[in-house]
Amino acid sequence: MIPCQRHLFDIPEGRAYLNCAYLSPLMKTAREAGERAVSRKSRPWKILREDFFAEVEAVRAAYASLIGAAPDGVALIPAASYGIATAAANLPLERGQTIVVLDGQHASNWHAWADKAEQAGGSLRTAARPEGGQWTAAVLDAIGPETAIVAVPQCHWTDGATVDLVALGERCRAVGAALVIDATQSAGAMPLDLDAVRPDFVVAAGYKWLFCPYSFGFLYAAPQRRAGRPLEGHSFHRAGARQSEGRTGYIREYEPGARRYDMGERANFIHLPMARAALDQLAAWGVEAIAASLRPLTETIANQAESRGWGLPLAESRAPHFIGIRPQADLPADLVPALAARGVHISLRGGCIRVSPHLYNTPADTSRLFETLDEILPA
Repeated sequence: MIPCQRHLFDIPEGRAYLNCAYLSPLMKTAREAGERAVSRKSRPWKILREDFFAEVEAVRAAYASLIGAAPDGVALIPAASYGIATAAANLPLERGQTIVVLDGQHASNWHAWADKAEQAGGSLRTAARPEGGQWTAAVLDAIGPETAIVAVPQCHWTDGATVDLVALGERCRAVGAALVIDATQSAGAMPLDLDAVRPDFVVAAGYKWLFCPYSFGFLYAAPQRRAGRPLEGHSFHRAGARQSEGRTGYIREYEPGARRYDMGERANFIHLPMARAALDQLAAWGVEAIAASLRPLTETIANQAESRGWGLPLAESRAPHFIGIRPQADLPADLVPALAARGVHISLRGGCIRVSPHLYNTPADTSRLFETLDEILPA
């Protein structure tokens, strides 16, 4: 178990920030790295050609190590929607085939598939929300011989209800469907065994559980998906780019692996050092240890909710790091600001009070949440 790490964050005493699934706080080391980077950018003569590559590859390798992948399988992207669009552009869909998604799935992992189905003459098949958050059976039932793509999260963004990705991977391979995972609400806090799941693409925005800056994230592409077409054409993901400064002419060949999917201006001199600091700390903690340390907090939240007769995902379907709870009474429209005014921070998502702690939280924070809810919510 990892002890409380509040000292690594700029969170004042008396504030219960239980909202990492919304926006993670920056670590102090990441903020300091960003401040140094801003100062460096003010003196551009100190930024050399090699600097456009070295930090990119260091961050790529750090994320790859965190998820158990090779650096060649990782691309740097600006948003989850960008990664999903990349996957959608590189997966085939024939007329009459289906794409399977979850009911209430996040828009960043929905719009690209709706567009693709419409353009190809296919259709979206939505797995209905099951009782108790038991998504796996619902998704497996939605997959059939006509399924070309399954695009799901590792856990639902509203309440943390999980999907058994190993079972889905096996089913997808059996029918010849591609599997695309949105890990925005799980990467960095919930283990994902790539070898067991064997997904085609995995996308993760970095500003939540990865503690990276906003507008920064990652795309993993399986070996068989690393020769596709990127969304952008620029010079820095082309072969020999390190040596091509100042040259005229155009190189059509790409750098090896998933680097071809890198966003333009990937060498962000401010974001990269901040991401590196965050990923290094996550590696020091270890994703499995993070999950094991957060689970007791979410179990405490679940127990408090159950004692009040509130709804929540069943124990076997809960993510270790966040949970959505549903009080019996109607939630006041001003619940979030009312809690914030008392120093307690959560989100409302899909009719749930979404509670998402991290290593800067303690049981006292969860107790304060329920004490405050008892004051605010009608009996």
